[in-house]
This record gives sequence, C-alpha cells and structure tokens, in this order.
Amino acid sequence: MSLFSQAADYLVYRAKAFKLHGVHSPFVFNLYNQVILHDGDFYAYPRIEAVRTDLLANEKTIEVTDLGAGSKSIKYKSRKISDIARTSLKPAKYSQLLFRLVNHFQPKVVFELGTSLGITTAYLAEASRNAQIYTFEGCPNIAGIAKANFEYLHMRNITQITGNLNNTLQPQLQQIPQLDFVFFDGNHRYEPTMRYFEQCMAKAHENSVFVMDDIYWSSEMKRAWREIKNHPKVAQTIDLYFVGLVFFRTTQPKEHFTLAF
Repeated sequence: MSLFSQAADYLVYRAKAFKLHGVHSPFVFNLYNQVILHDGDFYAYPRIEAVRTDLLANEKTIEVTDLGAGSKSIKYKSRKISDIARTSLKPAKYSQLLFRLVNHFQPKVVFELGTSLGITTAYLAEASRNAQIYTFEGCPNIAGIAKANFEYLHMRNITQITGNLNNTLQPQLQQIPQLDFVFFDGNHRYEPTMRYFEQCMAKAHENSVFVMDDIYWSSEMKRAWREIKNHPKVAQTIDLYFVGLVFFRTTQPKEHFTLAF
C-alpha cells in the first residue's frame, strides 16, 4: 500500500475516533480510561526498552527467512539486526499497551503469532509471570536472537515454537484447554490471517482477548479487519488504528468503537 493511501486511512481514522465522552459501554469506558490511556510507568518498561536500544545498535548481520508478507522496506535476505529492529519491532507505545492489557486481564494462556526479536514477547511475559506465553516465529535466526533476549531478561514463562505457522499453530492449539489472549502479528495477508483467526477462535471463550496488529497495513489486512468485525462470534471491537482489539463478551451488545490513541 502506498504512503498516500496509509495517510488517507489515518486521516479517516482520526476523523472517526473519539474519546471518553463518546463511549457508552461501561466495559469499554473503563478499559479505555484505566488501561488504554494509562500513561504511567511500570517496572518492566525500562529494562525491556534497554534491550530494544541494544538491538537498534546491533550491526551484526543474519540471514532472514520471510514466511509472511515480509518487510515493506527491506527486501534482501541478509539483514542487520539493527535494521530488523528498526522496521519490525512494535513501537514502545503499542508494546506497552500489550503489557497493560495482559496486566489488566491476567490471562493464563497467551499466544503471540510472530515473535520477531522478542520485545513484545517480553512485555507479554512480564505483565503476568503466572501466564504461559507461547510465541511463534518462522525464522530460526530471529528466534535465536529472541531466545537470547529472554535469557538475558531471566524470563521463564515463555515457550518458543519455531517454524511455519501453517504447520506449528494447530498442533500447539491442540495441546491447550483454552486460549485467553492472542497477539496476531504473524502474517499480513488476508487468507492466512483469517485462517489463524478461525483456528484460534476454536479455543476462545467469553473473556478471551484477541489483538490484531497492523489492521490498516494493506488492502488485505483492511479486508481481514472488516470480516473479523462482522464475525458472528465477535461481540465488541476497538479500532486504535495500528492495532485492533477483539472481544467475545456475550453479556455486552455487539458494538464497534474507533478510539483515539
């Protein structure tokens, strides 16, 4: 998608987005006020961001296996770790939002589809040390760097699964009783995104939380986001532009919110 199209999408989002005074759902009102807009610090932020800083300065080159839609800005296989960090890592604003969501909902089983270098994984793991984090990465060399970061941060509640999500997701889903929280960042194409969503839906429950990354990244992702919103089992969604939150609370009316963030 062109920069012009992305800019146009963002302007439309900003025109539609509203803040607290326009939210009538108590569940969404409290989540937005207490979690999404929370601007205080947590203990985990500085030490994980220090790892990000190191990654951005790391000039080592590795061979990358792209199994998803790939990078928009880097097309060659041999890449510096600093370039991967610059183009692939979620900004602190959104990584820390994931931390706050997990900290708030306290899920027991968390799936992350797309580890990258492990920054968002670290935030998920630190938010609930009693949770079991399963993180999926297609590229073995990138997964190896993430593993080193987890070891450096002394994280013990992360299980890494390396390989093509087409082959690794379903077997792991079969090993768990239910799925409480999922961060979808594994493939930015329509068909795989919807397939992974449906597979994870089979283990979702009333209080599950799904977070869809880069919902305006391409025409395919915009199509996927529209279909997810209309899914019969989806009850509420929150559009924050770069990410979309999905809820299945049958005690709440089916509603879609576009909120400023």
